[in-house]
Amino acid sequence: MNLTKEQELKFKKLGIQSWSELALLIPQSYEDFRLHDKLQIHMPQLIDATVESVYRSPNSIQITFFAHNFGYSITGVIFRPKPYMLHQFKVGEKNYYYGLIECKMGQCTLNMPKKITTIGAIIPKYKTALRSDVMYRFVQSNLTKENLKSEGLSEKVIDEVLKLHFPTEEILQLQELSIEAVNALKHVELFVYMKLLAGKRRYFDGMACGNNSYKDWASTLPFTLTNEQTNAIEDIKTDLSKSVAAKRMIVGDVGCGKTMVILASAVMMLPHRSILMAPTTILANQLFEEAQKFIPNAKIILVTNKTKKINLDAFDFIIGTHALLCRELPHAALVMVDEQHRFGTLQRNMLEKLVSSGEKKPHFLQFSATPIPRTQAMIETAHIDVSLITTTPFEKDITSKVIHKSDFKDLLKHIKNEVAKNNQVLLVYPLVEQSEVIEYQSIEEARGYWEKSFENVYVTHGGDKEKEEVLLEFREKGNVLIATTVVEVGISLPRLSTVVIVGAERLGLSTLHQLRGRVSRTGLKGFCFLYTNQNNSKRLDEFVHTTSGFDIANMDLKYRKSGDLLKGTNQSGSQFKWVDLAEDAETVKKVKEELKIM
Repeated sequence: MNLTKEQELKFKKLGIQSWSELALLIPQSYEDFRLHDKLQIHMPQLIDATVESVYRSPNSIQITFFAHNFGYSITGVIFRPKPYMLHQFKVGEKNYYYGLIECKMGQCTLNMPKKITTIGAIIPKYKTALRSDVMYRFVQSNLTKENLKSEGLSEKVIDEVLKLHFPTEEILQLQELSIEAVNALKHVELFVYMKLLAGKRRYFDGMACGNNSYKDWASTLPFTLTNEQTNAIEDIKTDLSKSVAAKRMIVGDVGCGKTMVILASAVMMLPHRSILMAPTTILANQLFEEAQKFIPNAKIILVTNKTKKINLDAFDFIIGTHALLCRELPHAALVMVDEQHRFGTLQRNMLEKLVSSGEKKPHFLQFSATPIPRTQAMIETAHIDVSLITTTPFEKDITSKVIHKSDFKDLLKHIKNEVAKNNQVLLVYPLVEQSEVIEYQSIEEARGYWEKSFENVYVTHGGDKEKEEVLLEFREKGNVLIATTVVEVGISLPRLSTVVIVGAERLGLSTLHQLRGRVSRTGLKGFCFLYTNQNNSKRLDEFVHTTSGFDIANMDLKYRKSGDLLKGTNQSGSQFKWVDLAEDAETVKKVKEELKIM
C-alpha cells in the first residue's frame, strides 16, 4: 500500500493501517445542507435568508431572517452566545444558515443558527481523532472503490459500506442502520481482523517428519478412542507428515480425553523426540504416569524443579513443567503445551526456541481444556490450525442445581451421605479473606464450621505455596476440600462426586463448567450445586441445563461479549464493534473463503 506522507500521518492519528479500517470509521450522524421549500419541524434545516434585524439580550441573540426558500420570516435564537457569534449576522446580508427548527404554539424558531458555505449536499459528521471536517475531506478524496478492492473486499460489501460515507436521501429516512449495512460492517471488521491474524502466521521448515502409524498403538489400548479423538489425531498425523512445521491448537471439553491425543502424537513422532510442557507438577506427573503406562517401549522422563541435572539426549519423550525452560534441552521434533492458556506467549515461544535447530522449527501443538465458541475457533484458523473435541469418552452423570440459603440443611445432609460413601466434596469460595464488598463468606470465615463438622478437611487457594502438596494429600486421605477457583484446572480426583460453588453468579459460565468438570471423572454419579444469594438468575438457570462446554462458551459470550483474541485479553468487552461471535458464524465462513483460509 503506497501512502503519501499526508495519508500516513492521518492513518497514524486514526490508529488504522488499511483502507478497510478507514471504511469502518462510519459517520456518527448526517447534516442535510440541501434547500427545501417546506418547514421540517424538530429537524435541523438549511435556509437561504436575508438578515432583517438583530436583537441582543443578556443571555441570547434573536435574529429575524427572511427565508427566501419559504417566502416568509422566521426568528433565529442563539442561547448563551459567544462573542464571535454576533459577527455572523449583519442586517441586510443574504447567506445560508443552518439550525434546528422548533415550533411552539404555532410560532416557529430556528435554534442555534450557524452560517454555512457547503450547500446542496448531505454531509457526514464523524467522531474520530481527526476534526470532523478534516475527516470528511479525507474520506471523500481517499475512500474509493479501487482502494477497497485492492485490499480484497468484494464489490457487494464495498458498495454497502460506501453508502454510509457517501449518503443519499434514503439514509436520512432511516432511524438506524439497515441490516445490509450492519452485515457489510461485520464482514469488513472480520476481514480486517482475520487478515491481520493471517499476516502474523509464519511458516518454517520442520525439524523432522513423523510418519509412524498410531493405529497399532491404539489397538493395544484397553478402550476404543472416540471418533473425535481419532479425527484430531488424523489432523495431527497430516500435520506431522509435512515438511513445514505444524502449528495446531486442540481444544477439548473437560474430560474429552486429550491425554490420549497427546500420547498418540508422541507415538507418531517416534523415533524422533517429543517434549510436553504442563502448567503444574501434578498435571505433569499425571501425564508422565499415563505415558509410562500406555507407551511402555519409549524412554520417558519427568522434569520438574526437583529433578536433578541429567543429560536428556537419551530420552524419546520429555514431560515437564516450566522447569524445562531452565534446562539445556536437546533438539525435539515435536513440542506440545498442555493447558496452553496457563502459559504466556513468551514462555511458549521460549520453549520452541530452546529445541529449534537454526531456521528449522519443531512441530508445535497446543492443548486447551477451555472450550471456545465455534465461531472463535473458525476465526483462530486464520493464524493456527484448530481441532475441536466436543464429545467425551463416556457420558458424565452430573446433576446441576441452583441453591439458596434455605437449601443449606439439605446440602449438609447430601455432603454427609457422600462422605459416608467414601466420596469427596469440593467447596469453592469466592475469596480467601473477609471482604466488605462481597456478601459471601471467605475461606477463612467458613473453614472453622467445616473443620468442626467433618474430619479430614483440607484447605488451599491460589496464594498457597503448598497447594500441590495439599491437593495430592487430599486426593489420598481427604473428605472435604475448601478452595478458590485454583482447582479449576489440573489434578484428577477420582473420588470427587460433589462440587459446591459459593457466589456462583460472580463467575463466568466457562469457569463454572471447568469446576463442574472436576467431578464424576471416573463415571461416579456427580453433583454440582451453585449457591447464590440472588433470587433468580437466568444465566445460572441456563447453565444447569447445558452440559456441552462449547454451548456454554457460546452462552458466556452472549452474556459477557467476547474479549480480544489478538491481544489475548479475553475477559469481557470486545474488540469487535459489529461482530457477535455467538451469532455470526456464517459471516466468518464467507470471510474465510474470501481470504482463502481453509
